[in-house]
Amino acid sequence: MADRGSIAAFRFGYGLPVAPGMATPEAMLASLAGPDLAAQRWPGVTVAELMPVAMAYRRIKKEQKTQADATKAKAALRGVIGAADKLALTGVKAALARAVGSDDALRERLVQFWADHFTVTPKNRIERALPATLTEDAIRPNLMRPFGAMLKAVMTHPAMLIYLNQDASFGPGSLAGKHQNKGLNENLARELLELHTLGVGAGYSQADVRQMAELLTGLTVQPGTGFVFDPRRAEPGAEVVLGVSYGGDGLEPVLKALDDLALRPETARHLAQKLAVHFVADVPDKGLVTALEAAWNDSGGDLGRVTRALLDHPAAWVPEPGKARQPWDFIAASLRALGVSGDHIHVADDKAFQRMVLQPLTDMGQHWQQAPGPDGWPEAAEDWITPQGLAARINWAVQVPERMVKPLPDPRAFVTTALGSRASERLIWAVSAAESVAEGVGLVLASPEFNRR
Repeated sequence: MADRGSIAAFRFGYGLPVAPGMATPEAMLASLAGPDLAAQRWPGVTVAELMPVAMAYRRIKKEQKTQADATKAKAALRGVIGAADKLALTGVKAALARAVGSDDALRERLVQFWADHFTVTPKNRIERALPATLTEDAIRPNLMRPFGAMLKAVMTHPAMLIYLNQDASFGPGSLAGKHQNKGLNENLARELLELHTLGVGAGYSQADVRQMAELLTGLTVQPGTGFVFDPRRAEPGAEVVLGVSYGGDGLEPVLKALDDLALRPETARHLAQKLAVHFVADVPDKGLVTALEAAWNDSGGDLGRVTRALLDHPAAWVPEPGKARQPWDFIAASLRALGVSGDHIHVADDKAFQRMVLQPLTDMGQHWQQAPGPDGWPEAAEDWITPQGLAARINWAVQVPERMVKPLPDPRAFVTTALGSRASERLIWAVSAAESVAEGVGLVLASPEFNRR
């Protein structure tokens, strides 16, 4: 039976080894309340870094129409696209380095949860780093703050505004809307209510969606600046959402509406269920969900208090695994178990990284930051434990570790390093009988014990 250290490592982190003293709720919460050491050690990418690249691309594309030297223009364009690709790789390397190397593993798991909850995907190569900038700018700094703070940071971030076409939304009665003959785009308003806060079937109407869309007009992205509130786009007058009137000038009515949504009991219910499903089981204990919902409502959506409620509940510490590891979790946990350092990942050769990490993720069914829709990746085990997905995991488990770790660990010791008390007698026997070191390591990483958490 799994001991508490193994449960903590698998359920709230990226597997063994777990940092000394980090297997208790108190230790994990104390680490979360402290400085973000992993972000300092392995820097990611921010929208401020991406903005000059995007501006250069726009400028070159504009000049390309009149530039006589086509060869020079194409070379300049390739250079800018290459810079955008590099920023995107910086973002994913930082995410993996932190998952593999950080002692504060729960922080990294929470970051991935919220990044998936607020899914954005790039529309072109220049935007490939946008999802990473949303994580860096809006999610990581707000993990232990009230949910309203994170919600406001996300909803005013260029990555979300571009992904859900808010930059194409105009109030029908606004100055810019009438002048340019443009109208509403309801994408951001709909996903805000349906996915990000209240949840499907929470009792809001299409009229609420439209009123919210009108309230959000004014939120847009300005090249070279990032997020701005443009009053010329804003629909004049007050909007009524869920029976509450939001009037006034500028950004304040929008921020007030977002704060109110964060505090709604429907939001507490929706996100309590989602947290329990993600961390504990596809069909979670009802008492756990109720405890998370109560912590949300009692604390005004304080994410630190909600995380404590998750860690304090007995259902979160049952030894039986209730989840299948998604491909990203599987690769991160494998590298962590193999002893690959975060520093090694952060400075990895770009082509090798794509070949041994990014392409295998796609083969396993989880193309990095390309979720199939704004609702993110599915949670159910059957979506990940498929013949094709398992074949890709087995191939990776047998072939890739020996390319990244030299020498490979002795499989007879590695089964304990990777699984601790979770290793079954049958797996221990099979590993000891493996014909090669690579096969033995692959058996551990491909085992059901390793692929469930």
